[in-house]
Amino acid sequence: MASADLRDELTCSVCLNIYTEPITLPCGHSFCRVCIAGVLDTQLSCPECRQSFRIRPKLKRNLRLSNISKHFLSTEPPNNQRKIEFPCTYCDYPEPAAKTCLLCEASLCDKHLKNHSQSAEHILTEPTSSLRNRKCSVHKKVLEYYCTEDAACICVSCCLVGVHKGHQVKSLNETFEEKKIQMRESLEKLTAERVETKTNFQILWKMKVEVQEKVTDVTGQVKALITDIRGRLDNLEHQVLSEISRQEDKVSHQISDLIRQLETKKDILSKEISEIEENLCNMTDPLTVLQQQVLGRCEVEDNINNMDREREDKKVHAMEDLDLGLSLATLHSGITDIATVLRGWNMSYSSSLLNVNMAPGTLLDINTACNKVAISGNMKMASTSGIPQGYWETPERFQVCLQVLSTFGVSCGRYYFEMETSNSGYWRLGLAYPSIERKGDQAVIGYNDKSWVLEYWNSQFSAVHNHNKSWLSRSSSVVRFGMYLDYKTGRLSFYELCNPVRELHTFTATFTEPLYVALSVYGSNNWIRIIN
Repeated sequence: MASADLRDELTCSVCLNIYTEPITLPCGHSFCRVCIAGVLDTQLSCPECRQSFRIRPKLKRNLRLSNISKHFLSTEPPNNQRKIEFPCTYCDYPEPAAKTCLLCEASLCDKHLKNHSQSAEHILTEPTSSLRNRKCSVHKKVLEYYCTEDAACICVSCCLVGVHKGHQVKSLNETFEEKKIQMRESLEKLTAERVETKTNFQILWKMKVEVQEKVTDVTGQVKALITDIRGRLDNLEHQVLSEISRQEDKVSHQISDLIRQLETKKDILSKEISEIEENLCNMTDPLTVLQQQVLGRCEVEDNINNMDREREDKKVHAMEDLDLGLSLATLHSGITDIATVLRGWNMSYSSSLLNVNMAPGTLLDINTACNKVAISGNMKMASTSGIPQGYWETPERFQVCLQVLSTFGVSCGRYYFEMETSNSGYWRLGLAYPSIERKGDQAVIGYNDKSWVLEYWNSQFSAVHNHNKSWLSRSSSVVRFGMYLDYKTGRLSFYELCNPVRELHTFTATFTEPLYVALSVYGSNNWIRIIN
């Protein structure tokens, strides 16, 4: 094998012989000197890669390739000594066989094949050395038939006297043609499956790319929203802290004035004390001392009383100004603005990024409502009623179940619904086909093959379809729920709209009809309302 590979590498593509005086062109391909010289006489391009040359390249001998070629020729056996895979049985020197005779068990070259018997019993095949596989191991005769009962190739003696006597047999050629037909059919089927697999692969790969693009888009939008909120929070923090600081400065200034007044009062009192002490030491006339003390003391007390009244007024005024109401109002207003931004970036906005329809016009169809189900004026809430509602009889109306369907049906695309429920009683919400029964046990949504619901009963959730019930855990006091439908992929998911949002259950099915919102309420003061 290695010798054959080396021969291919050392063969000139023009003469198909081992290189003689090999020449290598600028493009890297090599040829015999005589061969490439003849080619360049007619065209200035490489015979292999077709690279063109502006001028005739100089023919420089490749010495290394020449030496390898000479060494290969010296080690390669002559033509009459080369190994031939299927040599002729009758030739003195090995010659390649053209056919093999199964009867004679001999391989024949073209020369001996001309003189070989052409009778039908001499079966000629492509050259082979595995003659044992083509003869019966029992009778030593050529395998000519195929036993369909035992799925085995047999000879004529096996048909007549062997273990396959009486079995249904066919000729090998006939069976071979049938096998080829079967193989062609299998090939066509496998080819079709491969095409379908390739198509599905391309579809899934496209979906993956779309998901990645949507994730990138949503991520960018969420980051932009959070950046906006962060900026608003920073501004709000600055505003509130600035207001608090302003109030602090104002009150601190007033307190500083009071402190200065107290310092003045302290100085006056100190001075008065000093004078009294001096008078006590230096004055001896009682009348003079008493008259001066009364006059001076009245003046001092008047000044002190005026200062005290002014300070008390300022103190009360300062205490009234030290109020965080304005700061809290600023904070509340800013948070309200941020909440408004979040409401603006609600599910209807984010759903547009995810290609989800919000179904804002979903209303309840009063023509389907059971006679003891009350429908609100805006056609969005269903509640139980202790008295019949006096609805007109219609073929679509539920007769025994306290149920109602919506006017809006979904037969393609993705949709999202939100609903609010009472936190007690017994209710069901979900989707159903319009072909659902209107009376009898098969009319109960969730308990047939035409509806998928979330059921709440006895403080317990369950997901129900066609009588199959899956019990679910729940969060306390949650009354809002979401339904996400992808009609094409056959997915219906229920969510508990708590913090954080929690997936309750996901149904998978192949939907064949439009899907309508289906609600069912039981018990007093029980209701379900469509929010969007």
